[in-house]
Amino acid sequence: MKRFLAAALVLVAGSVTAMVVATGPAQADTRICEQYGSTTIQGRYVVMNNRWGSSAEQCINVTATGFAITSQQGVGNTSGAPVSYPAVFYGCHYTNCSPGTVLPRRVSDISSLTSNITYRYVSGATYDAAYDIWLDPTPRTDGVNAMEIMIWFNRQGNIQPIGSPVGNTTIGGRSWQVWQGSNGSNNVISYVAPSAITSWNFSVLDFITDVRNRGAITSSWYLTSLQAGFEPWIGGAGLAVESFSTTINSGGTPPPDPTPTSSCRVTYAADSWNNGFTANVTVTNTGSTPVNGWTLGFTLPPNQAVTSSWNATLTGSSGPLTARNISWNGTIPPGGNATFGFQGTHAGSYTSPSQFTLNGSTCTTA
Repeated sequence: MKRFLAAALVLVAGSVTAMVVATGPAQADTRICEQYGSTTIQGRYVVMNNRWGSSAEQCINVTATGFAITSQQGVGNTSGAPVSYPAVFYGCHYTNCSPGTVLPRRVSDISSLTSNITYRYVSGATYDAAYDIWLDPTPRTDGVNAMEIMIWFNRQGNIQPIGSPVGNTTIGGRSWQVWQGSNGSNNVISYVAPSAITSWNFSVLDFITDVRNRGAITSSWYLTSLQAGFEPWIGGAGLAVESFSTTINSGGTPPPDPTPTSSCRVTYAADSWNNGFTANVTVTNTGSTPVNGWTLGFTLPPNQAVTSSWNATLTGSSGPLTARNISWNGTIPPGGNATFGFQGTHAGSYTSPSQFTLNGSTCTTA
């Protein structure tokens, strides 16, 4: 198999100069079949088998620069979740941190973030080739993060990302279909390529910035890990990450969080009792042009959780939430409004959210 030499990942404080560290001697290939088995490559990245959704056999062959799936016997429901996510990563994943990692790192402290990935694909299997970017409001190194950004480099078979499509965008000179939703544990924004991408050297920070501009995170959140691999549903033997590298630079002046002139107003009316509450939210368009399709971002105070909602698609149940229009209330004319609501639980004294963003723009509150 042709091998590719991956560059080192180094964070250079207060500089825009990246340092490349020479790789050590070639190592013998390693076979991993354990459910969550992992090993280190190049002294700085971790390769994991991560067979989280199936008891069937899955084995990977780890090389000096990546890995290949040699056996994948699980079969997933194509209308549900995949059976695994074998991947190579930098950062921290469920307390497994790559050697010498500089992550978690606050987004505002990152001036540039690039990555280089090369995939090898096969036919006859059902899978996606995904590059995952994990972020959280806290610098956690364990458990589930609040936000998962997925970049689908390839999709084969009748599968789709979590949630529903919310539009299209251009990032890194490429077109992407954008999906948004929740898997029940964390929010997910996915960028789906219209055709397979085999190799790409790109700015990861461009995708993080787009998610931030959608109001789903802020610059005070922490980047915790970068991962590249495959989500197989059916088959997958022969799929490979042939090379993976990433470079982080700190310092400089990162772009500020979006603060355009407010053209929206939010009225948040809540009724609370004991350990429960209901909230009715009215979003008013105070601008001069219609809003065609809306996403309202806000954060519930601690110890609050949503149990049901109406008139909007709500992503998340606690902490950072997004509410998206449904088919019949997606257009808000100038001076008009859209209303939705939800019911939830709380512990301690009840308080209401104080900040809201509509399609990335900060709203005033009534």
